Amino acid sequence: MGFFKKTSPRRSQVRRNISAERFLQISRFINTDNLISAMLWLLFVTLTVFVISFELIRQKIYLDLLPITVLVVLISAAAAFYIHHYQKRIIKKHARAFVLAGMFILLLGTTKLGSMLTEQNSWATGTAVTAAIILTIAYDQRFAIGMSMFYIILASFAAATQTDISLFLTMSAGALTCCFSLREIRTRMKLLEVTTLATVIVFLTVTSLEFLAQKPTAEIFRNAGWHSLATFLVGLFIQSLLPLIEKIFRIATSMTLLDYSDANQPLLKRLAMEAPGTFSHSLLVGSVAEAAAEAIGCNGLLCRVGAYYHDIGKINKPGYFVENEIGSTSRHGELSPAMSQLIIVGHVKDGIEMAKEYGLPAVLRQFIETHHGTTLVEYFYSEARKKADDKQSPPSESEFRYAGPKPLTKEAAIVMLSDAIEGAVRSMPAELTPTKIEAAVHNMAMKRLQDGQFDECEISLRELSQIETSISKTLAAHHHGRVAYPKAPDVPEDEQSQNEQNGKKNNK
Repeated sequence: MGFFKKTSPRRSQVRRNISAERFLQISRFINTDNLISAMLWLLFVTLTVFVISFELIRQKIYLDLLPITVLVVLISAAAAFYIHHYQKRIIKKHARAFVLAGMFILLLGTTKLGSMLTEQNSWATGTAVTAAIILTIAYDQRFAIGMSMFYIILASFAAATQTDISLFLTMSAGALTCCFSLREIRTRMKLLEVTTLATVIVFLTVTSLEFLAQKPTAEIFRNAGWHSLATFLVGLFIQSLLPLIEKIFRIATSMTLLDYSDANQPLLKRLAMEAPGTFSHSLLVGSVAEAAAEAIGCNGLLCRVGAYYHDIGKINKPGYFVENEIGSTSRHGELSPAMSQLIIVGHVKDGIEMAKEYGLPAVLRQFIETHHGTTLVEYFYSEARKKADDKQSPPSESEFRYAGPKPLTKEAAIVMLSDAIEGAVRSMPAELTPTKIEAAVHNMAMKRLQDGQFDECEISLRELSQIETSISKTLAAHHHGRVAYPKAPDVPEDEQSQNEQNGKKNNK
């Protein structure tokens, strides 16, 4: 027994801690989301190998399957790392991953089948442009460029038995043109304009490559024509399927957002008729939020339309909100602070239910859910504290906070801040000046920041400062001063002062 060294308790504890930490790291990696994502990845690799090697499998040339499988695994692994780095939400939202993988398989299958039946590799160009446009619409330009390149590599193998650099360059020319020229779809002609430009680029690319290959002139223009035609037809195809693409990817293009900004939309019409004060407030918040979003390079249109709908839950009980109150009597005077708080907080839940009932896109529903985050209903919390006597314990802050969630995007944070600031500025009793507005804006921004309301949306302090500047400028322009009416010589002073007051009220 003397040969065994006695281990100190501290060293044993360190070893146990290291083992526990390693186990924790492994358990974090091997969770449900990662396992499902890994299974989807394996399924994608299997189906891709089957599609690309369909002719080899049919001819029973199994020896060539190994190099193709290795290449597909490497390309798919690179694509998976790219997704993990730039669009991590796809790993957590398996429906998005399934749709993305399904789209790639469908387009690869179309490329393979079309090339086999017609002996034309222009199918590959058409599907590459399709992938680029859909990815740009559903995500962003950077992600669309990266994923399109991965698709183009796979489509090169699907369209030809041997690697063809000219086909790769042709597909890249069409896809990259679409990615760079398509930022948002605000008009119905935008897709046709993008694909027309891509058609010209593809035609020039194919013609140049075919001339370099010293092919006959007739064959050069015939091939260029087929690739150009495939590119142009993609625009018409996606234009007709745009509503379906938006529904599958749960997005709303700028064109759809413009449709929802129409005052004749059923929800906005109800808001204007049943809660006119809230409707007016929402229009102003939308204007303020749009300018602030554009100041930091965010989607201003999304902010404006989201602000129009953020308070639709007030339609159910409009009279309990100050902007809709008629006269000086408040309905909350007859209620306890706790009951008033339930009514005020309930407009968020009511708004979400109404949005689902009317089929509002998910991208707009986020503004209803997050425009108050987890903030405190300060007025009724203060009233509850005043009414609490010695026998009762003071109310907890958590009882008077909104349920959340906090804003998850910069656009949602901008609407939250614009909504709070507009209400605060409107309630200021003294005459408004740009300096007072700037102070109110800064105080509210710092209040939300210190309360942790921007923790989930990755907004920087520099962007917050730019948002403050924009909101201050927009509100100062809205609450501009008025020139006093001149006194009429034949009107009594009492009547003149009354007319001036009425004129001021009409101008507000």
